[in-house]
Amino acid sequence: MYRAHTTLPRGERDDLRTVRGLLPYLWPYRKRALLALGFLLLAKLATVGVPLAFKGIVDHLEGAGEGAVTVPVALFLGYGALRLASSAFNELRDALFARVRHGAMRQASEQVLDHLHGLSLRYHLERRTGALSRDIERGTRSLSSLLNYLAFSILPVLAEFGLVAVILLSGYDPLYTLITFGAVAVYIVSTFLITRWRMVFRARMNALDSQANARAVDGLINYETVKYFGNERHELAHYTEHLRDWEEAAVRSQTSLSLLNVVQGAVIAVAVTAVMLLAGRGVAQGELSLGDLVLVNGLLLQLFLPLGFLGIVYSQLQHALSDLDAMLRLLEREPEIRDRPDAAPLRLDRGTVRFEHVAFGYQPERPILDDVDFAIPAGRKVAVIGPSGAGKSTLARLLFRFYDVTGGRITVDGQDLREVTQASLRAAIGIVPQDTVLFNDTLYYNIAYGDPRAGRERIERAARLAHLDAFIATLPDGYDTVVGERGLKLSGGEKQRVAIARALLKDPPIMVFDEATSSLDSESERAILSALAEAAERRTTLVIAHRLSTIVDADQILVMDQGRIRERGRHAELLATDGLYASLWRLQQEDRGDAVTAQSPAPGSGE
Repeated sequence: MYRAHTTLPRGERDDLRTVRGLLPYLWPYRKRALLALGFLLLAKLATVGVPLAFKGIVDHLEGAGEGAVTVPVALFLGYGALRLASSAFNELRDALFARVRHGAMRQASEQVLDHLHGLSLRYHLERRTGALSRDIERGTRSLSSLLNYLAFSILPVLAEFGLVAVILLSGYDPLYTLITFGAVAVYIVSTFLITRWRMVFRARMNALDSQANARAVDGLINYETVKYFGNERHELAHYTEHLRDWEEAAVRSQTSLSLLNVVQGAVIAVAVTAVMLLAGRGVAQGELSLGDLVLVNGLLLQLFLPLGFLGIVYSQLQHALSDLDAMLRLLEREPEIRDRPDAAPLRLDRGTVRFEHVAFGYQPERPILDDVDFAIPAGRKVAVIGPSGAGKSTLARLLFRFYDVTGGRITVDGQDLREVTQASLRAAIGIVPQDTVLFNDTLYYNIAYGDPRAGRERIERAARLAHLDAFIATLPDGYDTVVGERGLKLSGGEKQRVAIARALLKDPPIMVFDEATSSLDSESERAILSALAEAAERRTTLVIAHRLSTIVDADQILVMDQGRIRERGRHAELLATDGLYASLWRLQQEDRGDAVTAQSPAPGSGE
């Protein structure tokens, strides 16, 4: 697993640190990588041997008599064998390294997704899905690119530099080496300077690309809202604005790349011309053979051809480092809520839940809960009501430990939630949320999500208890019906029934109903309330409610306002006090236009 030793300020980048970040992904494939590098060196030896063999052929043909025909044949065969060996070793290198490259990509993708699931709710509420998905995509792709550049471009060129230097220094005037590697130095320095300058355009181009993609994804996710208000042109205008800025940055990036290529081409042209003039003069003066001229020309071509590509490689390497750095920074982000080192699994006895003088605020300057103190005895049902913004739904988030309380504590069977593992805590709680979000998969998959190990019989039973089976029977594909992005193909009531079925399938000892029937019509609500009552039976149940008629049978009702509990008691007791609860009850009865008796069983639903 990747773990950074230091975290850089946002906007700065340490390339050495980023490259070190590759090592954990390569380590499982180290033997295969070393073998691939061995084939790389063999391929370069064969490649450099080709002009040497060609020199021998030219020299022999230049001075050989009629009786020496067999020697050129052997040299020609050697020449062909070297070319074949160069190609074969390169292919073997590619085949071996494929597992390294794709395996590293797979590990990185798995780790990033696992890390994202481990981050806290606050991060996911603030993130932009489109920009994040594009950054992850570029990050994993850049990992593959970096490995490719290192293994197939940079290391081969370095190996070739060394071999060419040995040949030139051992057989020719040092001036050849000086001109050749002097040109290489100028080439590298100019490439570095120009590329560093143009990286600003590339970075802006990437940022605008992420922004445009985030805008497009946001509009598509909220497709219905866009349609409700007829804001298609408005969304397109925002997207176009980002794309126009991206276009300008992309044009600047391309024109600066063209400048870089011109400078690189000029350096190579001057160097090759100077060396060939020097070699041509040596042949004219009888100091070199015609084969030497061919050899020098062949070496220069072999050296400068990959070097010409190295300019593009360096530019792309900088882009890849930038993209990979963004992904590694994401991996450095620490979860806000973490298990303590000594955290133990939750030990369930009866499932008693206590909120002990709890205080909490999403921001320090804006408190949400203040001295909230109540208990839900095992097997009992406590309902929480109150106006919007009273902090009711926050109670459920704290119970799941999506956030930690800032004051007081929450316990289950006497165990502070901060002292137990998050996985064991959440395994013990089921929820029917107010806003049900489904996966873009089948109805069967979405119901089975409550317990992926459940068999079909249990899943169909949960659907029946949630009164979903009759609806499923009307669908041509039945349980195999795909519900669409976030369940958009289903109505609000149908989605809520899927959530109820999912919770029933999980079958936890503690249940939370957060406005569990808010999207149902009265007839469907009455039918499902009996199922929910059965589900709540013998379970510790927290009901966050808006419709008071659904929680009249609660063992205790808490009335919250502005983050504090203002009233508490049973339905009849609260009506008798003629306080806030009684006022809300009368308003809802007037809205319904008829009195609702307190006889119908209901586990409740919540906000």
